[in-house]
Amino acid sequence: MAEEPSRLAGLLYEIGLLKRYRRTGWLVAGVRDPESIADHSFRTAIIASVITALEGGNPERAAFMSLFHDTQESRVTDIPYLAKPYLKAAQNEEVTADQVRGLPGPVAEMVSGAVEEYEEKTSLEAVCARDADKLECLIQAIEYREQGYQNMQPWIDSSLAALKTPSAKRLADEALGTGSLEWVTRVLNGDRDT
Repeated sequence: MAEEPSRLAGLLYEIGLLKRYRRTGWLVAGVRDPESIADHSFRTAIIASVITALEGGNPERAAFMSLFHDTQESRVTDIPYLAKPYLKAAQNEEVTADQVRGLPGPVAEMVSGAVEEYEEKTSLEAVCARDADKLECLIQAIEYREQGYQNMQPWIDSSLAALKTPSAKRLADEALGTGSLEWVTRVLNGDRDT
């Protein structure tokens, strides 16, 4: 019992690594200073809540799962798809089990439950959270392309192909048809309904 606060603090420090670890796929694509895993997870959680609300599910649950969907990367890092055929990475549920070992039961169950639900893909919220992960990647690729990085199409194509829900597909089509700063122009022109 006395070591639980120490283990909890340790988990919080460990999760902080995600603010420093970069998404490696973008390095492969030539992006000099790519987003962090934490950057990705934050916007993924927002997107998950939006998609899930549109699909009639529980947006809070989907956002919650999205916050934990890549926490394992504090231990295994962000392995690029190029490397995955050559590595035998532990399943996310295994890594999470190690991360929460020794934590208070309610905390361990909360984190493990979110990761398991996300990985099992059986709930609407999990499907929406997974779509959010792909849609965030697609949007980030569009933003990097607008910044002059030319190798983004494979990320856009694979992300688009992985989407399952009608809402995520509609949002992807809209993102592909507009620029990342088009909303700014609308606001500056007095359109407050953005």
